[in-house]
Amino acid sequence: DYASSDFPSPGIIFRDMFPIFREPSDLRSLLNILVNYCKFKHGDSIDCIVGLDSRGFLIGPTMSMELNAGFAPVRKAGKLPGDLISVTYEKEYGKDVFEMQKESLKPGEKAVIVDDVLATGGTMRAAI
Repeated sequence: DYASSDFPSPGIIFRDMFPIFREPSDLRSLLNILVNYCKFKHGDSIDCIVGLDSRGFLIGPTMSMELNAGFAPVRKAGKLPGDLISVTYEKEYGKDVFEMQKESLKPGEKAVIVDDVLATGGTMRAAI
């Protein structure tokens, strides 16, 4: 168990996902599970994988290639150029801002959002 108590602030239990990257076969298994689940639930109808800053960038692009879908990053404020959509959201230890380039998704496209952890759901709600 790769859990760290009181990180990044008191009362938070942080579960580290990085050990899976040390073992290529474990990472491949994780990616296969995620991709196969997406195919099972959505068939070939996924247009885009949306990766949340920053750990969604580690798995999201590979998933997008495997699913023959685009990849769109959702970044913290000030990290992307161009015409942006911005959302302020609550996290378990404060507020933050997500931004995404407006042209990343077109109306009607089906997207799957990828992140490393679901704590309060704040980042997922902001991405939606």
